[in-house]
Amino acid sequence: MKLGMRLAVESAGTAWLVFAGCASAALSASAPAQGWSVFEMAAAFGLALACASFAAGRAASAHFNPAVTIGYAVARRFPVRDMAPYIAAQTVGAIAGAGILAWMASGRPGFALSLSDFGSNGYDEHSPCDYAFATVFALECALSFVFVSMHLLTSASSERRRSAPATLGACLTVVYLISIPVSNGGVNPARSTGPALFVGGWALDQLWIFWAAPIAGAIGAGLCHRFASMRRTAARLHGGADA
Repeated sequence: MKLGMRLAVESAGTAWLVFAGCASAALSASAPAQGWSVFEMAAAFGLALACASFAAGRAASAHFNPAVTIGYAVARRFPVRDMAPYIAAQTVGAIAGAGILAWMASGRPGFALSLSDFGSNGYDEHSPCDYAFATVFALECALSFVFVSMHLLTSASSERRRSAPATLGACLTVVYLISIPVSNGGVNPARSTGPALFVGGWALDQLWIFWAAPIAGAIGAGLCHRFASMRRTAARLHGGADA
């Protein structure tokens, strides 16, 4: 499929992911019970990813996340020349999704972006549980490593690709159940950028960590996957030579 169509799918899928995930917090007018809001937001992101991945099918790589795209490129399973267009499309989609959500949320009396976290990611006093910078960075990096590794593994064969939407949706749900109390759930630079642009101020000041940490984790996942693939290839060649 042509690059333009693949970029459109990536942009639309990322817009849906950001809209659905952040809407679970931004559109709620009541104060939810402690713990339920974490599960609600994590489930919204996970189910949204599962739906988008299933709908995309083979029309695109169904990354919907710059960290995933970078991880695939590092693993040499995605062309480097397409990396920048994919990341741009994902970021534009995330901004569009956040923009639609901001417009809808503004229809509730008393709603103000300055008074709502709007799903924005943060650390220190802007962390849901006041986690410090170092903790947020380490967790975002580690969970991005896990998620990108899972993405690479689920696309390694046709059998695994059939169950990829459900597997990745479940994985993202677990990742967000862990990270929402710490950073409000990042692991996706585009997802972090969309809400931050509308909240502004502190959200933009802290946005860089939610690009740096997921990218670092993605690079690690891509390198590990490439090394493991090289080892498997060498083992097969060595086995064939012995035979």
